[in-house]
Amino acid sequence: MNYKIIAQNIIDLKNADLDFRNKLAKNGQLGKGYNEEMKELHNRNTNILSDIIDRIGYPTIDKVGKEANEATWLIIQHSIGQPKFMKKCVQLLESAVNENKADQKNLAYLTDRIAVFEGKPQLYGTQFDWDKQGELSPNPFDNLTKVNERRKSIGLNTLEEQTEMIRRQAQNENQSPPTDFEKRQQEIEEWKKDVGWIK
Repeated sequence: MNYKIIAQNIIDLKNADLDFRNKLAKNGQLGKGYNEEMKELHNRNTNILSDIIDRIGYPTIDKVGKEANEATWLIIQHSIGQPKFMKKCVQLLESAVNENKADQKNLAYLTDRIAVFEGKPQLYGTQFDWDKQGELSPNPFDNLTKVNERRKSIGLNTLEEQTEMIRRQAQNENQSPPTDFEKRQQEIEEWKKDVGWIK
């Protein structure tokens, strides 16, 4: 098995994803709903990565190196339209983290993302969205003190510091809150039902 070629393939998928995100950011289109082309790109990347995982198992650091391992996580993090794949991957990633073959921060982000899509409180406060006041704020979490303790235990900054950083980044990328908050919330709930996150 040629892991070098597989690693490069995974990195290329990540780069295509980030290039397209940058294009949307430059055009001021980030945060204006789930862009159709981006959705197609995410699903295509997910399908290719799924085939790779079927062939070699989870692309751990010892197999594909740190960069491709990070790229794997990013592709999974963006496979939001395929809940079964995401849930399968969080288990594989957890095993890899337990064997010191993947980064526990990535597991925290993926665990939180799945929790948010399932309507559950996040444990690490890594996932943000626009609130009613037009500010980017963490999605619901269980308890601020506990969240900050968990964040510290895996080397993340405090949730307060992270919130400041996220808001600054959104300003730098010219992101703007949805014009109709309630409508957007409704669209998100419908999308979650459509793809199978909630019933």
